[in-house]
Amino acid sequence: MSKLTTNRVALYLQDKHPIRAGMEYVQYAERRGFEAVWQAESRLVRDGIVPLAAFAATTNRIKVGTGVINNWTRNAALIAATFVTLDDLAPNRALCGIGVWWEPLASKVGVKRLKPLQAMREVVTVVRRLLNMETVTYHGEFVDVTDIEIDIIHGRREPRNVPIYIGATGMKMMELAGEIADGALLNYMVSPDYNKEALAHLKVGAERAGRTLENIDRPQLVICSLDKNREKAMDNARMLVTQYLGQQPHLMKASGVSQILLDEINKTLAWPATDDDIRRAMRLVPDEVVQLVTASGTPDECRAKVQEYIDNGCTCPVLYPLGDDVKAMIDAFT
Repeated sequence: MSKLTTNRVALYLQDKHPIRAGMEYVQYAERRGFEAVWQAESRLVRDGIVPLAAFAATTNRIKVGTGVINNWTRNAALIAATFVTLDDLAPNRALCGIGVWWEPLASKVGVKRLKPLQAMREVVTVVRRLLNMETVTYHGEFVDVTDIEIDIIHGRREPRNVPIYIGATGMKMMELAGEIADGALLNYMVSPDYNKEALAHLKVGAERAGRTLENIDRPQLVICSLDKNREKAMDNARMLVTQYLGQQPHLMKASGVSQILLDEINKTLAWPATDDDIRRAMRLVPDEVVQLVTASGTPDECRAKVQEYIDNGCTCPVLYPLGDDVKAMIDAFT
């Protein structure tokens, strides 16, 4: 049985499983040596903070991170207060993952996402200072606060150890992550080769701040569709890949998926897509595209694909289980 060349591995959960089932999976992952669980807040379906609190309250060691919240719908002060609260619940285990959200969801709820790099810089700067228990005055274009602090009367007033990760996909945001964040949470639905360019830009940003690439943690979301029945594993992954081809084509472009396929999928899928829309569009997606951007197939095939991401700079694979047997996937990567 093939093994990974890292002892770091984490779990990624979205909204497929009931929260109480997620709690059970996280407890199991902790027993099996997983480092962290990252909770999604991508679609308008499940808040990321509530599940993290449940996971933190029912475990002892595993770290809990947002993968990711966005920097528009919560202001910097609320983000900082939220993570101080999580740190109260699970000291030194909270990971703050922040991203710039995505279209078409952002505009549908009235968020314009202007100057995303500047907005992210301002939010991360103020959140970090508040987590350090500083009194903050900051007059930026997107963050405008005067004489604020985390107003703790009862409890720990010392600076909190909450690493900040930027969920970056584009290369300018990757450079910003290298410059100002503790880490970059690398996206899924990208090929391992995508990592080479991403790391080059992370290095540019790190050097801009007098740091090295080794100073930047690089966990990466990896879709893992694992099943002894290879065909079943591939079709489970194909359904999700199809949705992302239609809803987040920028991820696919970053991995070299042809514009012709993206255009064909766009003609077939509306947003939000129905199950029938997705199943029709699935017929257009070949195995090669599924295998390009996911770890799908038998346990050995999944481990081999995850190893490719590690070989290209991922420091901790964050596995998104698509199969029905989540514990089997956890066992395969223990």
